Amino acid sequence: MPERPRALFAMTAENVPRIFPPDVLARLRGTVDIDPALVAEDFTGPRVREALAETEVLVTGWGCPRIDGTVLDAAPKLRAVLHSAGSVKGFVAPAVWERGITVSTAAAANAVPVAEYTLAMILLAGKDILGRRERLRTERVSPGWGFVPGIGNHGRRVGVVGASRIGRRVIELLRPFDLRVSLTDPYVDEAGAAALGVPLLPLDDLLRTSDIVTVHAPDTPETHRLIDRRALALMPDGAVLINTARGALVDHDALVDELRAGRLSAILDVTDPEPLPADSPLLDLPNAFVTPHLAGSQGNEVARLGLAVTEEAERLAAGRALAHALDRGVLERMA
Repeated sequence: MPERPRALFAMTAENVPRIFPPDVLARLRGTVDIDPALVAEDFTGPRVREALAETEVLVTGWGCPRIDGTVLDAAPKLRAVLHSAGSVKGFVAPAVWERGITVSTAAAANAVPVAEYTLAMILLAGKDILGRRERLRTERVSPGWGFVPGIGNHGRRVGVVGASRIGRRVIELLRPFDLRVSLTDPYVDEAGAAALGVPLLPLDDLLRTSDIVTVHAPDTPETHRLIDRRALALMPDGAVLINTARGALVDHDALVDELRAGRLSAILDVTDPEPLPADSPLLDLPNAFVTPHLAGSQGNEVARLGLAVTEEAERLAAGRALAHALDRGVLERMA
C-alpha cells in the first residue's frame, strides 16, 4: 500500500462534521492521513504550524484562513488545495498559483442544489403559484376551480443570464420541460450555445423576449448592477426576475420601483445588502419572494461537497488528473 498523503483541515471547525459526515470522513481518511480533531481556523497555532510542515494537501472549507506566502513557507510539501465549497477568491492568494500548487473546488457539487432551487422557482413562477397564494391569503376566498388565463409552463420563455456551472446545470434541468430557453453570456459563442441546446442572445434581446429571467453570472466589476433600471425596463409586463447569483448584480432600488408599479415580480435568494434591513420593502411587497440565501448547499446537501473533495483526494492519491482543478486564467470571471 502506498503511503497516504498528509492532509490538514482548514476551515471553521464546526463545518468539518457537517461537510464530512462519518461515512464520507471514513472514505477520506482511507485516502489521506488527516486528523479530524486538528482543524486550522488560523495558521498561527503551534500544533497547526507543526502539521503544516508535513502537509501535502489542505482540505479547505467555509471559514478557511487566507493562504498566502507566509503560510506556504510553513508548508513546503503542499501540492494541492481541495476546497469543499465554491469560490476560492477570498482565501487563495496569488502565491498559491505562482508556486504551482493545484487548487480544486466543489463548486460543481454546490451548483446542484442551486440549479434545483432555480428549476423549482421557474416552474412555480410559470404557474403564478406565488402570486395566486398571495391573493388567496389576502382575499381569504378561494375562486374555486376554473380557467386561469395567462399562466402555465407550455412554451414559457426562460432567459438564462450566464453560462456558469449553475447556469449550465439549469439549462440541463429545463430540457425535459416544454419551455423555450435562451442564453446570454459574453464568453460563449454560437457553437457553445448550440452545444448546450439553446439559442444565444444579446442581453437586451434576452430581457425583451423572456417571461422569466434567471441570473447565474459571477459577481465581477463587469457584472455589477448588470440588471439595472434600463435592463429591468426592457422586461415585458408580468415578467419574473430570479436571482440566485449575487445581490450586487441587480439594482435593488430600480427593482423595488418596478415591483411597486406591479409590472414585474421577483424571486430573490440573494440581496444587496445581505441580509436585508428589517424595513426593506422587498420583505413586504406581495410580488417579491425573498429567501435567506439557502439555494446553495444546506442540511444534508453539504455532504455532497465533502464527497466531491474526497473523490478529488482519491484522484490525487492515485496520480490521476483532478476533475475540478481551477484554471487561474479564468478565475477572474468566476464567482
